[in-house]
Amino acid sequence: MRRGDICLVSLLQKHPKKSEHRPPQDHIPQLQAALLDWFAGHKRPLPWRETYAPYEVWISEIMLQQTQMERGVEYFTRWMRRFPTIQSLAAASEDEVLHLWEGLGYYSRARHLLNAARKIVTECDGVFPSSLQKIRELPGVGPYTAGAIASIAFGEKLPCVDANVERVLARVFNVDAPVRQAPAAATIQRLALRLVPDGCTREHNQAMMELGALVCGKKPRCARCPLSVFCISYHLDIVNVRPVPGKKTALSAISMATGVLCYQKKFFVQKRPPSGIWGNLWEFPGGRVEEGERPESAIMREFMEETGFRVKPVQRHGIIRHGYTTYRITLHCFGLRLDTGESGELSGQDLPAPPKLTAACDWRWAAPDEITALPMPAPHRKLADRIMSLP
Repeated sequence: MRRGDICLVSLLQKHPKKSEHRPPQDHIPQLQAALLDWFAGHKRPLPWRETYAPYEVWISEIMLQQTQMERGVEYFTRWMRRFPTIQSLAAASEDEVLHLWEGLGYYSRARHLLNAARKIVTECDGVFPSSLQKIRELPGVGPYTAGAIASIAFGEKLPCVDANVERVLARVFNVDAPVRQAPAAATIQRLALRLVPDGCTREHNQAMMELGALVCGKKPRCARCPLSVFCISYHLDIVNVRPVPGKKTALSAISMATGVLCYQKKFFVQKRPPSGIWGNLWEFPGGRVEEGERPESAIMREFMEETGFRVKPVQRHGIIRHGYTTYRITLHCFGLRLDTGESGELSGQDLPAPPKLTAACDWRWAAPDEITALPMPAPHRKLADRIMSLP
């Protein structure tokens, strides 16, 4: 065998399916069938797939936004134990709903769920709406979520295009521009709709998402992919450069200080306003550390600005770091006491004067068991847990 023949054999062994390439645009039915066959044998046993009840599909779709699947399943299971029906959710308090959501972030999603449940009970007799338009009218339900619910729960012929599906389509059809920017975004939507088969919308949409999650991930496993024979990027050996990355959002680093003020074995907490970050969650007061400012000085200043209380740091509770989509928080944590000047501490019979709130809508002196039950942002929950574990 000549050297050139050896190289050719080696190439075919490395990519045995390249010579069998079937352009996807010319083989849509075969592609659809291959995908559905794969899904039938590889789909994960997710709890909302047991009955595809609209309420459960809705909750799962909201929870899985910005959430890893394993974590989403854990929260979904706990949620359904507490709120098994729309009616039980509608009757809950906002604090209870937010507390159950704690750790998932983007707390407006939980508030929207509560408001939507109440809307369904009062305007739809407690029955989840089945039309796309009515689903879209629910608080917190955008075009993608409405389409996902309508297709998965009710079988309406609509595509579901999440990040997993974008990745699959970009590779199979070799979309050579950032998939979330024009004009590629419109191309992705057209391709997704074209692939949805009649009568199998639920299975197809989930299969596309499942394939992107399990096989066609950031590190693709093409040897296991049922669509590799159709995939243009695989045929051209450019899978690792699809999808084309868009412009990355720069992460902001934020230094903050917060303080735990304890009085008569109770802790001062305040409730954030409904709008803005961490809306309606309870927190220990604090704020940004200004440029050139020491964290100890920042917490004294912030406490005075937000509550009118004059405090002094008496203990360090370490640093808590927590990441969000576009920023990273470094939280300097302190134990505080009231600074009463020369007179010293308040006597055990005295109560501090009510705070003068400037950054919150409510406040309380909370006992440890109350702190445990209050909904708090993740960094403040970490701090609360740290405080409660102290001897």
